[in-house]
Amino acid sequence: MDPVSITKAVALALVEGATEFIPVSSTGHQLLLGHFIDFRSPNNTFEVLIQLGAILAIVGVYFGRLLDLARRAPSDPNARRFILAVLIAFLPAALIGGLFSKAIKFYLFNPWLVCSTLVAGGLVLLVIDETELPEKYDDVHDFSLPMALKIGIFQCLAMVPGVSRSGATIVGAMLMGASKRAATEFSFYLAMPTMAGAFAKDLLDNYKNLSRDDVGLIVIGFVVAFFAALFVVRTLLNYVSRHGFSLFGWWRIVVGAAGFAGLIVFG
Repeated sequence: MDPVSITKAVALALVEGATEFIPVSSTGHQLLLGHFIDFRSPNNTFEVLIQLGAILAIVGVYFGRLLDLARRAPSDPNARRFILAVLIAFLPAALIGGLFSKAIKFYLFNPWLVCSTLVAGGLVLLVIDETELPEKYDDVHDFSLPMALKIGIFQCLAMVPGVSRSGATIVGAMLMGASKRAATEFSFYLAMPTMAGAFAKDLLDNYKNLSRDDVGLIVIGFVVAFFAALFVVRTLLNYVSRHGFSLFGWWRIVVGAAGFAGLIVFG
């Protein structure tokens, strides 16, 4: 592994960890950064596999809650219903991702499309953040099963790079009456099976194509993404409860516009 490749991998991993759980699209940011620094990985495998670091970060932060759910599930119907709600929300993305992931990567992983969806998604976030939506749910454990399914369908919009998995999930939940904090927290829970599924499928599809250097860069990326995501997960809920999503909306618009400018000037 040469120092330049390591530096590029670290930069991409920092972006992955820092953006995975905020509504700005980690995939979109990685695709744009990878394009401009000329980072190549087989079928974008590096970008997907380093998500394991972000997965372990959120599992680590939520380990106590997950353990409590597992302990209560045999005797507590509310715990079982919440677990089922997360699994139901996961199913639409699992189905579409399992059937069309290769086609999505081939046709949609395009920097011009990413810039467009970043800007469009930023505008949506700004509108949602300023709209007085009715808040019926302030606790993720109160989400109904039909509501969870609808949120899962919203998450499928994130198959288009630049849309943002967390952003689609949060907006969908808020439109159905969740508070900003509850919508964000549900996106955390839903991220665990969704990202783990994407990681497992990509590893199964591409492990034969990975060289020793590829594996080394993925390990480095995993570690960096873990620590960056750890910081974000520990701070995001309190931030959105106090300040909402306008910062992320403007960030998306600025990055999308800068991406357009870069593509026009540098190609």
